[in-house]
Amino acid sequence: MHGKICPQCCGQQREITLDCPSECPYLLQARQQAREHEPAHIQEQRAGTDERVALFPEIEISEQFLYEHEELILGLSYSLAKSARAERSLDGRPLMDRDLMAALSSLAKSYQTLVNSKLIYEQPTANLAHQNIAREVETMVREFREAEQRHIGHTRLRDSEVLKALVFLLRLARGRTSGRPKSRAFVDFLFAQFPEKQSAGAAPDPSGSRIVIP
Repeated sequence: MHGKICPQCCGQQREITLDCPSECPYLLQARQQAREHEPAHIQEQRAGTDERVALFPEIEISEQFLYEHEELILGLSYSLAKSARAERSLDGRPLMDRDLMAALSSLAKSYQTLVNSKLIYEQPTANLAHQNIAREVETMVREFREAEQRHIGHTRLRDSEVLKALVFLLRLARGRTSGRPKSRAFVDFLFAQFPEKQSAGAAPDPSGSRIVIP
């Protein structure tokens, strides 16, 4: 607002009608308090039935999966952060949590169809930002498989594993966001994990891949 605002308006309109700057100390304090005083199971109870269904509850993600596919999850996270920065620089409108979550949900539905029926089906969307996010994620998955081919001689990443990684990130986003229309808590979380001009995991190899395969 480039000016003063009363505490009541700040609390009521934060991330609803106001595009709060990520560095605002009051915004950061509110996010911290939400994480401390609203555990995950309370958030789940607060979420409606439609939202819980949208988080793909039928898909189980174990700690072992997260450990074994850390590089994949890091790569996908980096692609989301890169998309958010690119969209912000294109038209000046910052990407919101709901943009990333919508794109992740659409991608997960497409991979779920692919896993269950072997049919390649892309969720239709006229939102250019969502299209760009999906394109960046798909590029990362392709590069990951190409890196596997170079390092171990074959590709072992399965579509079902990509699906689980996408669902994990979707649930992570839901746990981070405030749920308000203009929330950028998840976006800021990604930016903190991947500062500008830093690639995912480690330095890319000479061929340009952003992923390091163990």
